[in-house]
Amino acid sequence: MAKSERTAVVLVAAGRGLRAGAGGPKQYRTIGGVPVIYRAMEAFSRHPDVFAVQPVLNPDDSAMFTAAVTGLKHEAPTHGGATRQASVLAGLEALVKHKPDIVLIHDAARPFVSQGLISRAIEAASRTGAAIPAVAVTDTIKVTGENGNVEDTPDRARLRIAQTPQSFRFDVILEAHRRAARDGRSDFTDDAAIAEWAGLTVATFEGDVANMKLTTPEDFVREEARLASLLGDIRTGTGYDVHAFGEGDHLMICGVRVPHTKGFLAHSDGDVGLHALVDAILGALADGDIGSHFPPSDAKWKGASSDQFLKYAIERVTQRGGRVANLEVTMICERPKIGPLRDTMRARIAEISGVDISRVAVKATTSERLGFTGREEGIAATASATIRLPWSV
Repeated sequence: MAKSERTAVVLVAAGRGLRAGAGGPKQYRTIGGVPVIYRAMEAFSRHPDVFAVQPVLNPDDSAMFTAAVTGLKHEAPTHGGATRQASVLAGLEALVKHKPDIVLIHDAARPFVSQGLISRAIEAASRTGAAIPAVAVTDTIKVTGENGNVEDTPDRARLRIAQTPQSFRFDVILEAHRRAARDGRSDFTDDAAIAEWAGLTVATFEGDVANMKLTTPEDFVREEARLASLLGDIRTGTGYDVHAFGEGDHLMICGVRVPHTKGFLAHSDGDVGLHALVDAILGALADGDIGSHFPPSDAKWKGASSDQFLKYAIERVTQRGGRVANLEVTMICERPKIGPLRDTMRARIAEISGVDISRVAVKATTSERLGFTGREEGIAATASATIRLPWSV
């Protein structure tokens, strides 16, 4: 692709996904612990040759969209129409001011689009002007009549399954969509069909069998199982931390500010619960400990909030292509009483970690008035973390 050519994306996410069953629009459900639309958008947002991603939404979904794609770069969403075709036109019109040379049109219900497929789409549009990813048909296809009887068996060697992202010269596909709207044609099922109707030659390029569209409840079940099978390296790490009491009027415990008659003596905010969790995660990764990543000798961590340490540890898991399966922390202290704050702490850990609260446990015990915790000289915490990683040599 010539360096002067600029590529934008229309991400179509205005559908209701009724065939996917209960649970709301399928693009906002999670698969593998990640919203479908986040997976679909992330590959484009991070691709070096894409300068703009234009989401097209149902106007009722704005809050769900914002929550689902936090951290990803995209243009301000535009509202879709009654059909996919109308939604794509709305997305194309929203991109006019950016003057892209090439546009990729992708369904948000295809969350497994790869960087390689995006690159092939850009190259194909640059070379041909209109192209779609296609996958060969492996099963024998039958054409049946209204009575259900077989009328024809087409040559499967010539049949292809069309996928997205479909790629085009921007001005060409925009005009084709505008013309179809002017002529009252709203029955096209994909953008290639509009291009064909407008007289364009549509080329094909290599698709990806993993780039499947989520349509039915069975699709979600199958893909959840596939993703789980890819994360077969199950690891558990443990952590321990302790801090003495000093002067102060509160303690930071598991990310929650707890009023108390004392404070922690610590280089950072002294959050023993989060520190223990960080060590547990790093242990599961075989990636050192909290002190090696955030040395107390470094002045920049003086008084630092420990939520950033936990976010960092979670990012280390994500960078390895992994997921957090469970986080557990046990506080060992006489006071303050943890029980009344247990669910607040669970919710805060879940928020920092980006996992569901059902995967977070906070427990507490005393040392029966024995030792430094029994004398209320400080607090200790133990933690465990279970993570899943892809198998690697």
